[in-house]
Amino acid sequence: MASFKQKEIDEFYMKIAIDLANIGTSTTSPNPKVGCVIVRDGKIIGQGSHLIFGEAHAEVNALINAKNDIKNSTVYITLEPCSHQGKTPACAKMLIEKNVSRVVVGMIDPNPMVNTQGLKMLQKKGIDVTTGILEKECRWLNRGFLRSIKLKRPWVTIKVAMSIDGKIALSDGSSKWITTATSRQKVHILRSENDAILTGVGTILADNPELTVRLVQGNSPIKVIIDRELKTPLEANIFKEGKILIFTSKKAPIKKIKQFKSRGVCIEIIDSSPENQIKLILNKLCEYGINYLLVEAGAKITSAFLSAKLVDEVSLFISPKFMGKGLSFTEHLLISDMSQSIRLKEVEYHNIGEDILLEGVLECSPEL
Repeated sequence: MASFKQKEIDEFYMKIAIDLANIGTSTTSPNPKVGCVIVRDGKIIGQGSHLIFGEAHAEVNALINAKNDIKNSTVYITLEPCSHQGKTPACAKMLIEKNVSRVVVGMIDPNPMVNTQGLKMLQKKGIDVTTGILEKECRWLNRGFLRSIKLKRPWVTIKVAMSIDGKIALSDGSSKWITTATSRQKVHILRSENDAILTGVGTILADNPELTVRLVQGNSPIKVIIDRELKTPLEANIFKEGKILIFTSKKAPIKKIKQFKSRGVCIEIIDSSPENQIKLILNKLCEYGINYLLVEAGAKITSAFLSAKLVDEVSLFISPKFMGKGLSFTEHLLISDMSQSIRLKEVEYHNIGEDILLEGVLECSPEL
């Protein structure tokens, strides 16, 4: 077991590796985000991140940064190095060939193709291996990857802009703008951190959103629409740019399906009971390589996700104004007993200009 001082040193470098891993946010899915730091004689001689799916892993980029001179070094990696040849070479084998003396890992890779095999390869060659350094932080870093591997669905975050009395629209449906421009900028940051953004045809018809990242730098997520009868207009703003995936049903007109497909839109037909529909959609999104899903939808879809207990996190942008009689974002969420109330944990509050951002994880969200 590492001494207390050694543990402090290991955590110091692992924090740097976690920061490096976050550089790959929104560009590495369905792969995990990974950071790597190479240390020798108390100095960082190389560091790298996994930046883009299908390209070099963090260990390889750190090696390049170190100019290949990593003999007798300690390598800090947020995730267990891979042990198999995939789109890129096996990183565990590379570390062995470079004669590193120690490897410190944040978390074991849950992928069945790896799952301790990389660590065993290193140990068989006499390399000292330490695991579990800042494991909780490393698992949070890759919560979407863990959901994908274990539950075959993305990490789901619901975003809501609402008044202080919980309304997302007035009685006539009008809702622009409840929160401030500062909050809207933060929403665009949130979008850039997710692989896909989901809404319903009701939101498309009412607000005609673009669902892109415009107010900050970052990649726009894939746009996902639930539209059982394909009522989405062909001239809707969502078609201005980006990839689009529409979940519809057998009720959708064949002619319109062909029109959408001719414009490069992916169409998935989902016919199931309402209680199973959300789960099937999430399973299908996982097949598309989506690890992180942001739900920006109306009351029906938001309530459906909550009712199905398929939400992991919420980001509630709360404006200091009262809207009176109007529409609540949980309008269709039926709870018959206080014991069924949906609670949040790990709640954080942030001032966003005049607004408040409340973020929390749902207690019913499975442990990572």
